[in-house]
Amino acid sequence: MDVKIIYEDSEVLVIDKPAGLTVNKAESTRGQETVQEWAEAHFEIANGEYREENEKEFAKKHGIVHRLDKDTSGVLIIAKMLESYLRLKSQFQNRETKKTYLALVHGLVEPEQGEINAPIDRNPFNRTHFGVFPGGREAATSYKVYKNYNVYSLLEVFPKTGRTHQIRVHLKHIGHPIVSDPLYVGRKQLREDLKWCPRLFLHASRLEIDGKLFEAPLPKDLEQVLKVV
Repeated sequence: MDVKIIYEDSEVLVIDKPAGLTVNKAESTRGQETVQEWAEAHFEIANGEYREENEKEFAKKHGIVHRLDKDTSGVLIIAKMLESYLRLKSQFQNRETKKTYLALVHGLVEPEQGEINAPIDRNPFNRTHFGVFPGGREAATSYKVYKNYNVYSLLEVFPKTGRTHQIRVHLKHIGHPIVSDPLYVGRKQLREDLKWCPRLFLHASRLEIDGKLFEAPLPKDLEQVLKVV
């Protein structure tokens, strides 16, 4: 498994997750490679009698504090010790982290800077999809146009909450779905997108956490897309 390590010390491991790799292992991932299995092979968690729920969670997830969608690449942080797991988890829960993503979307986004506040919930008609629904969980996403490409916009996106598929759902909600999004761009448009963009154009480029900044450059496959768009 080709996983690039961005940073590592005795407490944390930061990687540049490749697209197509699921983060957590589960019954549904049997036969697939996951980040969690890679982490388990890379470092061992110190033996201990984990009794509290947070402690059991740390061991069960092998220190994985947060997730990226399978089709999303970029910065992912993993705790190697219980203390660092609890500290990092608290920072995510209290919204003390700063996350930056790059997304290529359909259309020229206006205004060029803004914030999307719309509640997100699982789609009751398709359980693999999420959407904006009244009564859903609070979700907020800021964005800024980085560059325009013909009829596409490259955005810097700053999610303030961490709902499942949040960026993808919010950008679709404002009429600018992400290029090659297999769930939210529509079947006909997806077929056209895949002719020149081989996968979801969403990359976690920066993560500020624990007083440190970690960065992952745009992958070569997405760099090539920007040359032909």
